Amino acid sequence: MKNAMQFLDIKREEPSVQKAEVRIYTYDEIYSNFPAEKAAEQAGRCLNCGNPYCEWKCPVHNYIPTWLDLIRDGKIIEAAEMSHKTNSLPEICGRICPQDRLCEGACTLEDGFGAVTIGSIEKYITDEAFRLGWKPDMSDVVKTDKTVAIIGAGPAGLACADILTRSGVKAKIYDKYSRIGGLLTFGIPPFKLDKDIVEKRKEILEGMGVEFILNTEVGKDIDFQEIYDAHDAVFLGMGTYKPMKGNFKGEDLEGVHEALPFLISNINNELNIESDFVSMKDKKVIILGGGDTAMDCNRTSIRQGAENVTCIYRRDEENMPGSKKEVKNAKEEGVDFMFNYQPVEIIGDKKVEGIKVVKTKLGPPDAMGRKNPIILKNSEKIIPVDKIIIAFGFQPSPAEWFKKYDIETKESGLLKVDNEYLFQTTNDKIFAGGDMTRGSDLVVTAVFEGREAAENILDYLEI
Repeated sequence: MKNAMQFLDIKREEPSVQKAEVRIYTYDEIYSNFPAEKAAEQAGRCLNCGNPYCEWKCPVHNYIPTWLDLIRDGKIIEAAEMSHKTNSLPEICGRICPQDRLCEGACTLEDGFGAVTIGSIEKYITDEAFRLGWKPDMSDVVKTDKTVAIIGAGPAGLACADILTRSGVKAKIYDKYSRIGGLLTFGIPPFKLDKDIVEKRKEILEGMGVEFILNTEVGKDIDFQEIYDAHDAVFLGMGTYKPMKGNFKGEDLEGVHEALPFLISNINNELNIESDFVSMKDKKVIILGGGDTAMDCNRTSIRQGAENVTCIYRRDEENMPGSKKEVKNAKEEGVDFMFNYQPVEIIGDKKVEGIKVVKTKLGPPDAMGRKNPIILKNSEKIIPVDKIIIAFGFQPSPAEWFKKYDIETKESGLLKVDNEYLFQTTNDKIFAGGDMTRGSDLVVTAVFEGREAAENILDYLEI
């Protein structure tokens, strides 16, 4: 019988982490998995709250207390099945979700005792299940004659394919990259998400019946009309790839890089994919931004052998949008932070030589509840620098062919999805979800929307 007061005797623990002085020389994941007995022990700390806040805070509403109980009892396969009832990519979300802002932040034990280590146990469940040979049970699936094309093999597209396939619908995923995952593969560094993990999910989905058509950019390598005519519905999960600019002088100087091309070039180099490699070796590097993409750029620059890396953010540390765990990791690895500084100009003739910044303080909250920075007078200073990476986030990047197929966008460029069905665009046959409908957001949010869109596609197809 479970000891409901176990949390008093057993403290919160996380899996062991590789020391910073070692991990900065490798792109391996820095966190290990729990051993079985430790996973069971930590899972047993759960209080089984009658109205579990962790479930409600989780964007996919995972049955967290249920699979924690299963792990406490050593039931790996049952826990994996339960985990997949709400999440199509649990092994990925367990690695890269900001649990401190989501499930663990909402845990009843967080205040005073330390939250249950939910994220690490979620990762443990699927990793162990895969090791034991777990595969989705498709024996009761009744196949239909319906097919759906999915454009984009990112988290929204993969989640959509998962639900459609489990309902007997043939899903074909088209993607311009050579591997699946979108930014899971080409944006998130390997020290946070090993690329073999993404490839394993591809193997699982292919085993279920999902077909992947890679190295194929819709509108360039294949006409959208061909896809549109060949399928009963289409799902768009193409993400947001247009970088946000700072709109200050010097952004076009040599030595100034956008975050995503920098990260993609590094991963291509690690995967031995031929491309132009952007190196920070022996350079004084400054990263502009405070989100997880900025942290990825910080930590990648360190591993590339930068002389020093400084992250400049216009608000204070408390108001950074990035995961606290990622900020902590970056600090441990040698990244310096300049909080309450705002860039106003990049200095240089043809190439970057320095950056002019001003000191800020936070003013009152705006309509969204976020404190905006106020520039302090006479606070300018110039910092010498060799390379600058701009990581201000991403904007929608609608395809040119959208207009031809009556796929309407809002003024922001995000797709309109307020038709008869949820996630249905202004073209009845076409659905969409993820970042291209709500703006750049979490992987787990894209997973939720891909799954929800699939359910609405099934209603549209009358399945």
